[in-house]
Amino acid sequence: MKTVLSLSALAASLALAAPAAAKAGDPVQVNDTLTIDPIIDGRVRYEGVDQDNAAGDADAFTVRMRAGAEVSVDGFSVLAEAEATLALSNNYNDTIPGNNGYLGAEPYSVVADPESVELNRLQAGYKAGGLGLTVGRQRIIYDNARFVGNVGWRQNEQTFDAIRGEAKFGPVAFDATYAISQRTIFGSESPNERFKGDIVLLNAGLAKDWYKLKGFAYLIGYDDRIAFSSKTFGVLANASVPLGSSFKVDIQASYARQSDYKDNPVDYSADYIQAELGASIAGFGVKAGYEELGSDDGVAAFQTPLATLHAFNGWADLFLTTPTAGLRDYYASVGKTLGDAGPLKGLKAAVVYHKFESDVGGLDYGSEWDANLGFKLGNYGILFKYARYDAEDFAVDTEKFWVQVEFSY
Repeated sequence: MKTVLSLSALAASLALAAPAAAKAGDPVQVNDTLTIDPIIDGRVRYEGVDQDNAAGDADAFTVRMRAGAEVSVDGFSVLAEAEATLALSNNYNDTIPGNNGYLGAEPYSVVADPESVELNRLQAGYKAGGLGLTVGRQRIIYDNARFVGNVGWRQNEQTFDAIRGEAKFGPVAFDATYAISQRTIFGSESPNERFKGDIVLLNAGLAKDWYKLKGFAYLIGYDDRIAFSSKTFGVLANASVPLGSSFKVDIQASYARQSDYKDNPVDYSADYIQAELGASIAGFGVKAGYEELGSDDGVAAFQTPLATLHAFNGWADLFLTTPTAGLRDYYASVGKTLGDAGPLKGLKAAVVYHKFESDVGGLDYGSEWDANLGFKLGNYGILFKYARYDAEDFAVDTEKFWVQVEFSY
């Protein structure tokens, strides 16, 4: 507890002492057509993990920096960005055997933020008249990142070596990507730095004032991770219905079907089902939902290996890989925008509850409580975050706590 309090105080003092940052996202206008947009993005974070097993408690104090620039002229652009993660305290298992003098896995709980220095993005693009093309190492996020995302919660970002085309004609949009590798969160020193293969991502959608409809197809053919090779076809619908001046109802539903693809040695098919109902009133946001990652009779389960997984099925990250018996997640959350309190701007708090069970076999996977509190202090974002997973027929009791400071220029 003393460590947590000390690091909490350090995070606050860093934000208070730091000078005001330039407004993020403001490119420098060189002439009528040429702009240069500098990229400076930093994050300081403490993550503590306590699990009911033989592994030692993890204490990870890490710093991540990204630096680069985007140059644009007449619709053409070139972007280059480097990324580096440094561990100021390395009492954690960073998932890379042999690090810190250990021949095998380090004797601590996992925090998947290894030290790394790498080229995060290097891309060229063109956008004009609703059409866009991007080639190179790039960030790709589709919708809520349930199937394809950048894993932005971890210090090392996930990017793709890909070519991506986008087209928009009024309310109709098309998006197609072909990638030859997935650059993972495990960093430049890991044998799992990237997964190669043929990855095809297709989206088509219709967006109106109060609803959005989308169809998607994701074909993942790994060269070196063949057990996760799959083809997924699905639909996603979102609607936001205002009921009066201060009350709004949000609805989301999704269905997908996944089966084996390319060299996957397992013959399977499984369903994905998700439904969520939310309401916003007077600064409160309330949601309740159900998500199912189905199983083919316990042979194999629906997987989302390109997703930002931390955002789903609990912040304790116990279900990053779907168990073979599948997963059903019943969840509810309440959040509140608290406003400003002196120098603390945009205070927001949220509490989330999950109840987990298997799709087949009647297993009780336990439950989880999550909570966070965030605000801005000057140009710095401060976050306090907590997760507590109570195990039953799966994994072990797990507690995680985070203190984080972010900034960008």
